[in-house]
Amino acid sequence: MHTLPQQLANGLILGSMYGLIAIGYTMVYGIVQLINFAHGEIFMTGGFGALSVYLVLPDGTSMWIALPLMLIGGGLVAVLIAVGAERFAYRPLRGAPRLAPLITAIGLSLALQQAVFNWYPHADNARKFPQLPGGPFNITDNLKIQSGELFVLIAAPLCMGALAFFVRTSRTGRAMQATAQDPDTAQLMGIDTNRIIVIAFAIGGFFAAVAGIAWGFRVGSVNYDMGFVAGLKAFTAAVLGGIGNIYGAMLGGIVLGLAEGLATAYIADIPGMDQFGGQGWASVWAFVLLILVLLFRPQGLLGERVADRA
Repeated sequence: MHTLPQQLANGLILGSMYGLIAIGYTMVYGIVQLINFAHGEIFMTGGFGALSVYLVLPDGTSMWIALPLMLIGGGLVAVLIAVGAERFAYRPLRGAPRLAPLITAIGLSLALQQAVFNWYPHADNARKFPQLPGGPFNITDNLKIQSGELFVLIAAPLCMGALAFFVRTSRTGRAMQATAQDPDTAQLMGIDTNRIIVIAFAIGGFFAAVAGIAWGFRVGSVNYDMGFVAGLKAFTAAVLGGIGNIYGAMLGGIVLGLAEGLATAYIADIPGMDQFGGQGWASVWAFVLLILVLLFRPQGLLGERVADRA
């Protein structure tokens, strides 16, 4: 039990990254009912965009100066790709059967992977990612947090809170709620639904870039295929929390991260379960949790609340 605080912290950190990616899934689904399976690759390109900014900075640049520039650069790359995907891949298929944009999203995901693999220098191997100075911070005798992990613990609630405030209080946010509720009526009332959808893709892309930077800080590297599993977990988190719900996306991510962290550490300690523990089984137990939740609560933990949909 002395390792429990550290395992809870690890799960919370991992879940916060899942939650940041999941918000992009849930925003797009809330408005256009589209599962953007390329969103994991947008997360990946955000990480590579931030790395590119760091590599062009002069040697010896302080990370506290580099960090905001990395956020801007990585966010810009992810937003441009997300908006471009909406404009050229998804918008022409908006009236098509739902299978068409789903297949397009999968194809775009593979295309982005291969583009980074082939055109980014030395992307065939994991690229080392810069680390924040300071740390580790010894919170208690049994709890240690690295500076990069502290970054995601601060960024995740700030991003979610800022988005919730924006959706509830701004004119654009109210237009997003109206579009999510009934896009045809919203358009008749003078709302530019195309603009609202682009904003949703852009916000989701920026949050994915923040998660990509956090991933680099935590793992120490970025690689071209890191978005596939992370994106799949984030989609699972969105469904777990109640897809279409901003708070549910973050809650689902945290629950999923905690499930992975605790299962990795403790399943093997249960009598007769020693072969089902370890990192190799973490994803299995995460999806077992999803199945159990959907069996008893198909709408997710928080359900789909139109007022909070983006």
